[in-house]
Amino acid sequence: MIRRHTLLFMLASICAPVPLADAQATSTAHLTTPWSAKVNQAAPLPEYPRPQLERATWASLNGLWDFAVRPRETSAVPATYDGKILVPYPVESALSGVMKQIGDENRLWYHRTFEVPPTWKNKRILVHFGAVDWEATVWVNGKEVGKHSGGYDAFSLDIADALKPSAAQEIVVSVWDPSDAGPQPRGKQVSKPRSIWYTPTTGIWQTVWLEPVPTTRIESLKITPNVDKSAVVIEAHTSVFQRPGTSVVRVEVYDGKKRVGKAEVNTADSSGISVPIPDAKLWSPDSPFLYDLKVMFLNNGKMVDQVKSYFGMRKINMSRDQRGRLRIHLNNKPCFLLGPLDQGFWPDGLYTAPTDDALRYDIEVMKKLGFNMVRKHVKVEPARWYYWCDKLGLLVWQDMPSGDKSAEWRAPFEAKEMKRTSESAAIYERELRALIEGRYNHPSIVVWVPFNEGWGQFDTIRILNLTKQLDPTRLVDGASGGNHFPAGDLIDHHQYPGPGVPRAVTDRAMVLGEFGGLGLPIKDHTWQDEKNWGYRSFKTSGELTEAYIGLIKNLQAMIEETGLSAAVYTQLTDVETEVNGLMTYDRKVIKIPVEKLASSHRELTPTNK
Repeated sequence: MIRRHTLLFMLASICAPVPLADAQATSTAHLTTPWSAKVNQAAPLPEYPRPQLERATWASLNGLWDFAVRPRETSAVPATYDGKILVPYPVESALSGVMKQIGDENRLWYHRTFEVPPTWKNKRILVHFGAVDWEATVWVNGKEVGKHSGGYDAFSLDIADALKPSAAQEIVVSVWDPSDAGPQPRGKQVSKPRSIWYTPTTGIWQTVWLEPVPTTRIESLKITPNVDKSAVVIEAHTSVFQRPGTSVVRVEVYDGKKRVGKAEVNTADSSGISVPIPDAKLWSPDSPFLYDLKVMFLNNGKMVDQVKSYFGMRKINMSRDQRGRLRIHLNNKPCFLLGPLDQGFWPDGLYTAPTDDALRYDIEVMKKLGFNMVRKHVKVEPARWYYWCDKLGLLVWQDMPSGDKSAEWRAPFEAKEMKRTSESAAIYERELRALIEGRYNHPSIVVWVPFNEGWGQFDTIRILNLTKQLDPTRLVDGASGGNHFPAGDLIDHHQYPGPGVPRAVTDRAMVLGEFGGLGLPIKDHTWQDEKNWGYRSFKTSGELTEAYIGLIKNLQAMIEETGLSAAVYTQLTDVETEVNGLMTYDRKVIKIPVEKLASSHRELTPTNK
């Protein structure tokens, strides 16, 4: 049966959040994960936040900040603050220490002081925000240094000219987030959580950090592997000011400590540097080999800037089988993609995982269960989540977060394309471009999913073609379970519990973008004590296991008979009132015996090695 959310699953809202009055770090959560108690209040999420453009010197600004909630129309910086908030956990989360919804009628303010080390003298000082949902303005020492809108992409501001000679500096951040009352992409966030819609995230939800950089520097990298030519192309985007002499970018590729490639190009050449990789080791879920990368900026032979990065030699494409059907290929070999839908929510941190180990754990579990891919559902993760997918070997289908205040779920058979306002369309396209540009370098990402089930789906053919134009190296899902148009690489069907296949076409590969949804609440591991739900409910692990194995056996028969190329099971974890996860929301229980899951999955992917 095709899913019908609107009327069938209107359930009770979650418990109202309770604010914390003092500066303690953690409020009482509905449910906690094993990592809640391991959060370091003095230095939460201390890991380097940007593994693909890494410099040796940096300083985290994560930790306790002052916060205040004021009416949206109040533009003045607060004279006093309401309490403490633990950054970078969302204000609605227990780990923030506040656990309070803000609402579109209010503005959230952050404040803290910091010091710039004396060794950073004569450097430009950047402040980086991994993500702030949604519209942010930043002041340093009373001077406005920049604005940004977009809930999922990183942004950086040069604050050097606003710094004082003294050691003590002050930073203030103002955030407005309309959640589901605005025109912006926001995924599953709603002000009144229910059924498949969850608690919103407002404000800073990824790491904030400082970095000293030279005036002339490497600002970004674009890394494109070419498996067929056994080479990698590196585009280094630099900020070159009026400096005399010749500037060059030099690239070195390493296999462990052994240098296996080297090239350089004048900075005036924007075509990139092609570096041959003899006998290249290919990246795959079975062998996730990563090459290390050093990129240097030299002026008159003198080192000006240097960054570290990495890449994987990986190719994703489609090719026809013996019966003429398009199938997904990885590194020029047929590969059936099987994995869960992953919402990326945490009961203690909401959009933000409690620790880096927690991020890694989810990916390790998926690998242990025999999956080779995951669909990241209408959410974008911090860079370190993709780093672990790269490192551990998990293919990623990356959704563009859905949104617009009038763009909740519409059944594919009930709706055509949505009429967005010009403002909404412009915001969507800007954030889609930011998503593709910001996550382009990760070898784990193999599919972009611009639309899900008609949620805000508009101008489909143009958007799918734009996505392919922005990144021709990956596949584009036409519309996952939504309204299908003759564009993109995949035709994607949803069926609950399923499995099922889309109507046969000759110009796209067929995939099952969602199926399953088998529910089992586990006592003492649910968001609320009752009124939990799944698409189909069970009472014991044994019943759930038998039903799940049955779905996988049915799926196995479809692969050869229909040409199905991929399948996505709903879902990895329970989320708030949903209990159709393979794991409980707190990650403490895997509901089906691990070996039974892994064994059934391995039968579907015999050609993936």
